[in-house]
Amino acid sequence: MSNPQPQSQQDVKMDKVVKTNRLNTCIQNLSLAELRLMQLAIVDAREKQQGITADKPLFISALRYAERFDVEKHTAYEVLKQIEKTLFDRRFTFVNDRQNEVKSRWISQVEYHKGEGGISIIFTPAVVNEITRINGFERAFTEYLLEQTALLNSVYSVRLYELLIQWKNKTQKFELELFREQLGLGVNEYKRMSDFKRRVLKPAISEINDKTDIEVSYADIKNGRNIIGFEITNKQKPQPKKDKDKDDIKAQNGDLFTIDGLSDAQLARITRSPYFIKDYSRRISPNSDMNKDMSLWTAHFVQELKKDASKFNKRPIKDYLDYII
Repeated sequence: MSNPQPQSQQDVKMDKVVKTNRLNTCIQNLSLAELRLMQLAIVDAREKQQGITADKPLFISALRYAERFDVEKHTAYEVLKQIEKTLFDRRFTFVNDRQNEVKSRWISQVEYHKGEGGISIIFTPAVVNEITRINGFERAFTEYLLEQTALLNSVYSVRLYELLIQWKNKTQKFELELFREQLGLGVNEYKRMSDFKRRVLKPAISEINDKTDIEVSYADIKNGRNIIGFEITNKQKPQPKKDKDKDDIKAQNGDLFTIDGLSDAQLARITRSPYFIKDYSRRISPNSDMNKDMSLWTAHFVQELKKDASKFNKRPIKDYLDYII
């Protein structure tokens, strides 16, 4: 890790996934790991000026994947190795401006870098076209912060969130067969409606409601006794109002410098905040192994926070949750 380098506040807020609506609503069959990699690739290519072309490789490290999706680094290595084997063969389908159905791969090249712990990919022209030609006027587009889906553990949850966030605070109608394909289901997967609801739709809605910024509900669309689609409503969750007087009182009492109510997972995320790293990196030796391995860094500082959180008083502890890489 060679002294963890904090990102600027501007960089931290850059993790925004942006793509055209037709790419967002395409028929696809990516796994959760593959979808996450594509999200990172879109973020890095668009927002960090690494370039989006059909001939330039884009490198994503296992460490970046691990930190962004809150998984162990060794897990991220294995995930990227598996993606190298499968992503090249993944395809998607969309309808172009001429109303013709177009089939395309997501990438034209993939390479796993053994010595560097990462993977490089090259987008196909179709993907490049749907990521770069977005200006808010020429084409309708979908955008959301990656942090909203980073903790979702089901590919169906991520895909449903993407489909819903395209139209915020609205009710959308989904025709059943197209909806299944957009979620990435095969023809023979969960064919019975009871299985589809129990294994796909209801768990996805529950996870979205629990972990993201929107609340989702649904109703069946029927033709006689048969369900032929769904009406799905999403509403933005109300943002908590800040009470300045209460915050001042808490600050005076030191309440903002405690870890009360925080889970171990939240404490781990706090220690990986670029601002936490900046504030407290001097507490360890420059030669420490923690500078090379983020998992060691995290384990050490979670323990220190539990031991005496009052020592970490450069800013309110919970503020670090707002700046997660």
